[in-house]
Amino acid sequence: MSKYTMKNVGAQFLDGLFYKNPVLMQLLGTCSTLAVTTSIVNAIGMGLSTTAVLIFSNIFISLLRKFIPKQIRIASYIVIISGFVTAIQLLIKAYLPDIDKSLGLFIPLIVVNCIILARAESFASKNPVLPSAVDGLTMGLGFTFALTVLATVRELIGAGTLFGVQVMPDFYEPAIIFILPSGAFLTLGCLIALMNKVMNAKQERDKKKALEAKRAAKAESAEASEDNEAENTSDIEASAAESAATAVKEEN
Repeated sequence: MSKYTMKNVGAQFLDGLFYKNPVLMQLLGTCSTLAVTTSIVNAIGMGLSTTAVLIFSNIFISLLRKFIPKQIRIASYIVIISGFVTAIQLLIKAYLPDIDKSLGLFIPLIVVNCIILARAESFASKNPVLPSAVDGLTMGLGFTFALTVLATVRELIGAGTLFGVQVMPDFYEPAIIFILPSGAFLTLGCLIALMNKVMNAKQERDKKKALEAKRAAKAESAEASEDNEAENTSDIEASAAESAATAVKEEN
């Protein structure tokens, strides 16, 4: 593997948050995404819990990647992930009982979250420990980011609150549909469409920049070719003049 640098870390962060966001670009983990985003607190709790499991499971799977037989790798990943999920669940029960009560069954279901299994199979099982840990962090933050944005829209419009605090004026009538499952689908669809539009606009800008750079390089190449041709012509003329002068001398 090539040397792991800060440039690689930056690229992984951009992939996790935007270009390969597990929810908005890859459409993974939509079950928990739609279920827990009725409030920002629940979204952040679920996102950070999943991030912690991603980081530790990626590290552990990367360490054992050469020792796990291919035939039982998925079963092995689930055993490893379930151990970390159990630890996270016990910590939440002990120190954050309100979040444990509101998230309920969705904390244990992190075990079968397709985001975690996908990163274990596609990245952690093929890369060293440090890149795998960064991958778990970046994908977890991307998941948390998507959940938080979705929950912010749903809680604000559907309940008129943020973090449980009333922020909309008293005359505001909450759109209850946004805290219902149908509102979750609608909001997620709008966010995915917005993300795709932003990504497509960026791709178009990148294409234009690449085309302009190609044209500039071609123009420079043409100028350099003309300069070389002119230089060769002048060299030929100088050589011809020198030959003529030599011939005149010999005749004299």
